[in-house]
Amino acid sequence: MSQRVTSRSSRTSQLRTRATVLAAGLGVSVALGAGVASAADTTAASGTAGAVQAQAAAQAKAAKAAAVKAEKATKAAAAKKAAEKKAAAKKAAAKKAKPSWVDPVKTYKLSASFAQNGGMWQSTHSGQDFAVPSGTQVVAAHGGTVVKAGGNGAGDGPAYGNAVVIKHGNGTYSQYAHLSKVTVKIGQIVKTGQEIAKSGNTGNSSGPHLHFEIRTTPNYGSAVDPVKFLRAKGVKV
Repeated sequence: MSQRVTSRSSRTSQLRTRATVLAAGLGVSVALGAGVASAADTTAASGTAGAVQAQAAAQAKAAKAAAVKAEKATKAAAAKKAAEKKAAAKKAAAKKAKPSWVDPVKTYKLSASFAQNGGMWQSTHSGQDFAVPSGTQVVAAHGGTVVKAGGNGAGDGPAYGNAVVIKHGNGTYSQYAHLSKVTVKIGQIVKTGQEIAKSGNTGNSSGPHLHFEIRTTPNYGSAVDPVKFLRAKGVKV
């Protein structure tokens, strides 16, 4: 009887010990599982935050690049507009500006030319003839000061008839001859295109026309090719 009780008591004690160990094991497992889960949640949260930060940085970089590009485009457009405006203003100013040199008569036909041989002249022709009717308006080919005006070729001889000589800058003079009427006087300042006389047929002339010269002095014998000179100044003679 005593042995049975002892044996049963011993078994009960062993069972209780096993249950205690099992419970302790389960507790450790639960604790370990919770720790692993917590670590996993922390890692996931950290990864999500990093991805958000990276995306935000990328978006900020893209926005900055777009802003820089837009600013460059705006500046380029402004520069282009300013250049076009400047070119248009320059073109308008050039169109409005008066030409430096002009033809001495508006409508004409070229007749005897510079250095042409013929019985009408002592040697060769000293200017360019513009065939026009008598009374045609004659204008200053360029602005300057009248230094000769009147009959007897304005001092250059009767062959020129009535004549005018204008002094321009840089040692250049223009001469107008065979005039029917002189409308300026010595010392008068004239502008480019201003009337100075009326064409005619005075002096050694075979018909109504304007005799025109470009000289390097105010006197006869210093003439250069007037057509070549005017064309170099942009006049379409």
